[in-house]
Amino acid sequence: MRVLAVGGAGYVGSHVVRRLLEEGHDVVALDNLSTGHAEAVEAAKRAAGARAKVGQAADAHAAVGHAELVVGDAGDRALVCDLLTSRDIDAVMHFAAASLVGESMRDPSKYWRNNVGCAIGLLDAMVDAGVDMLVFSSSAAVYGEPVETPIREDHPKEPRSTYGMTKLAIEHMLAGYRHAHGVRSISLRYFNAAGAGDLGTMGEAHNPETHLIPIVLHTALKLQEEIQVFGTDYPTPDGTCMRDYIHVDDLADAHLLAMGELARGADTTAYNLGNGSGFSVLEVLAAAERVVGRGIPARHAERR
Repeated sequence: MRVLAVGGAGYVGSHVVRRLLEEGHDVVALDNLSTGHAEAVEAAKRAAGARAKVGQAADAHAAVGHAELVVGDAGDRALVCDLLTSRDIDAVMHFAAASLVGESMRDPSKYWRNNVGCAIGLLDAMVDAGVDMLVFSSSAAVYGEPVETPIREDHPKEPRSTYGMTKLAIEHMLAGYRHAHGVRSISLRYFNAAGAGDLGTMGEAHNPETHLIPIVLHTALKLQEEIQVFGTDYPTPDGTCMRDYIHVDDLADAHLLAMGELARGADTTAYNLGNGSGFSVLEVLAAAERVVGRGIPARHAERR
């Protein structure tokens, strides 16, 4: 298949690009590089090529897809429509979004314009070009505070942040575009993405970095003095916040599975993506200390 990966130069997007290439799909990565990196797409291409060389030892037909990076905005309807038609795109994967929860509360306008506004332009371009399959990177932030665990897809949706609200709004939009224009979509509600590609050439590169695991490892490497543990009064065994983590390669595989389901005629739906187990901040810290073989400085702070 030929896939438009919107936000394909970002953390999750670039890992999905790699998996698409490994499976022989051709990819156009559209990214404005505001938070993504052109090098991430190049790394995805190199990693896919290295994997293909290994596969050729057992499979003479092993082949890797072609990828190109186009710098531009997801909400540029004319640009997206041109890419969809000129590259004969079969399906779209939409990763691009402003995604800092705290910032979304301080600057909600940015999130409504960037996330929802761009999604409107993207969907309208898909309608213009006659492309009717979309895999959407949603978020478990659509649920807000859980009233029961494990969280099922039919759990009440009461997002507590503007970021979560924008993701839920886009899911509602997708239902509308299915009804009005026949665009079928699968929304994947991530919990906390973590990890890096197993070839060691790809990983997280956020600025600022807000994810716990890279912050812990930055501290272990003495790139910062200490980590702050925000809150020790949560209703958890050790009092620190507990999160469900899922490896980014597992997320990537889920995107390919979702695209395959749409290609087989699946209708609009949503799935949670997590591992079903929670790990507290202190548990993550202890695991990192075991890996690096030494203590990692940490300081308790008030909840954010």
